[in-house]
Amino acid sequence: MSVEQRGELERVARCPSAAFRQVARARLLLDAADGVSNADLALLHGVTVVTVRRWRQDFVERGLNDFGVVGAGRGRKPVIPQETVELIAKAASLAPPGKTHYSVRDAAAQFGVSGYTVHQIWKGRGLKPHRAAGFKVSSDPDFEAKLVDVVGLYMNPPDNAVVLSIDEKSSIQALDRTQPSLPMKPGRAQTFTHDYKRNGTTTLFAALNVASGQVIGACHQQHRHQEYLSFLKHIDQNIPADLDIHVIADNYATHKHPDVKAWLAKHPRFHIHYTPTSSSWLNLVERWFRDLTTQALKRGVFQSVTQLETAINAYIETNNANPKPFIWTATADKIITKVKRARTTLNQQTNS
Repeated sequence: MSVEQRGELERVARCPSAAFRQVARARLLLDAADGVSNADLALLHGVTVVTVRRWRQDFVERGLNDFGVVGAGRGRKPVIPQETVELIAKAASLAPPGKTHYSVRDAAAQFGVSGYTVHQIWKGRGLKPHRAAGFKVSSDPDFEAKLVDVVGLYMNPPDNAVVLSIDEKSSIQALDRTQPSLPMKPGRAQTFTHDYKRNGTTTLFAALNVASGQVIGACHQQHRHQEYLSFLKHIDQNIPADLDIHVIADNYATHKHPDVKAWLAKHPRFHIHYTPTSSSWLNLVERWFRDLTTQALKRGVFQSVTQLETAINAYIETNNANPKPFIWTATADKIITKVKRARTTLNQQTNS
């Protein structure tokens, strides 16, 4: 046994996260290197003399290559037929009578195995039937062209220009709790009453500067084309006159109102880039809206719309004092490939 091999075996023997069979074999080989006989090794480590000889012979032939790997045909034999394992795995995408999906207990009762067995089979294959996520594949006929346009602005913005991701967060509620919240303490999270008082709503128009992470925002009581046009004028006043303005916006009718188009025609430095339909995930300001919600709105208590708008403006000021831009990393080709795969799957589901 070389010095390097002994050092590696000693590391495995002390490792609390290593597999038990590896630890046991490492300890036995270390004792063998110290001259302990096979009979004593078997007695000391609770194995047979045949096992001792096989482990020592494996070490002589292979050293530490594939150390601790169970050989073909050895180890504990499965007690559940492979056909049953496949049925349990398939059940993750099916539904029992009267329910939308199988739970671990449902599948265990259905196939006559333990819940732990079902859990291990699903875990080993990355199946999580208890979870569901929303999605929508865009049906926009110009999806790829619009996608390439928007992603190009994120990853290769034009010179002498600013790229703004714009959208509205409408119907933000000023919610007041019916009782004061209980403070956080060891073993208990901060708590709020389940019921609340509605004290009105506001709409936030926000423009995220993709390069800097700064935000231009304005709150309005409505989100008609008049308010949107007012917000565009606000942007025009706050962006240096020598810069072009590339606006990324969704297909909301307000953004395409004739009055808005007429104003844009008179202000040629504005260049509008529309995201594909059903592709809100492509608009980076939505990511900023999520932070606004979780960090300033969700746990807030507002007794009036004025308090709500003050909190929103304070969050914007804090953001702009230390802005952190979101970095877009997904290329258009990767997204298009993923969307094509999703469409193929949808077509297969529809035709089946």
